[in-house]
Amino acid sequence: MTTYFFIAASEKFLTVEEPLDEILKERTRNYKENRKEIDFWLLKNPSFLKSLQFVDLNTNIPFPPAAVISTDKKFITFLKLRLEFVAVGEFECPNGDITDPLKVG
Repeated sequence: MTTYFFIAASEKFLTVEEPLDEILKERTRNYKENRKEIDFWLLKNPSFLKSLQFVDLNTNIPFPPAAVISTDKKFITFLKLRLEFVAVGEFECPNGDITDPLKVG
């Protein structure tokens, strides 16, 4: 099983109101320069938030939700500190509720 860490908020907050795009572009560039495999994704309307594990969290995030998910806990901690008004969580996958961590819809 793999542990995934994430921040979640409204799609508008993550894609319009905050400069998240710049952060993700810079991280992507850095990964390419260092020949490191991408371990983070921006998901619009992520399915994992609809799992039983995140019922309470999902009801507190304005619709439509979005999330940045990663296997790198330090990156998600950095994003939480940078963006402040986001929910944070983690889960192991695959599990009974979540079979594909990157599924949207």
